[in-house]
Order: sequence, then structure tokens, then C-alpha cells
Amino acid sequence: MDLIQYQIVLVNLDPTIGSEIKKTRPCVVISPYEMNKYLNTVIIAPMTSQSKKYPTRVEVKHDNKIGWIVLDQIRTIDKQRIIKTLDNLIDNEIEQVKMTIKELLVD
Repeated sequence: MDLIQYQIVLVNLDPTIGSEIKKTRPCVVISPYEMNKYLNTVIIAPMTSQSKKYPTRVEVKHDNKIGWIVLDQIRTIDKQRIIKTLDNLIDNEIEQVKMTIKELLVD
């Protein structure tokens, strides 16, 4: 399975511990294509349909529904957790994700 950065994939996140986001849900691939091509792991950010306006969450429209990318729950998963590919983020959503990651992790 070729995974592309900013692609939305369906992922089984269980089992989890404590406050980690759980169950099978859409997630956004954060790692770049070069990593995804050669490694058996991929970096993802889970999505949720229920969220408050936290500065680490990016609002997106997917499958005709409003959801949020939860960038405060970025994690590395094995590709075996990925069930299927769903969609891709659009350009302005990608820019919001990049800006939020930069503010969260770089500045």
C-alpha cells in the first residue's frame, strides 16, 4: 500500500492506554512519502468528530462531515493497523496542519 503524506486512512488504534484516542477511526498520514515507502511504520494524527476549539486541532471536512485532526495525539503506528485509504486533505487543510505542527513542535 502506497501511503502519501496528508492522506486520510482508516486505522485500528486499539489497544490504547489512558487518555490515548482509541477505536477504529480516520487518521491523517503525517510522515512523508519517502519514509512511508521504506519503513513498516507510519506517523499519523487521529481524527475525531467531537472536539473543542483547542489550538492543536485542525477542523476539516471529510465524507461530508466536519471533523478535527488531533495533532496533540500524533503517533507512530505499524502499517498493519491501516485498514484502508479513504481520502486526501485539500490544500488549505494541509497548510493549516503544517502551520499547527510548526507552532506545536518547532516554535
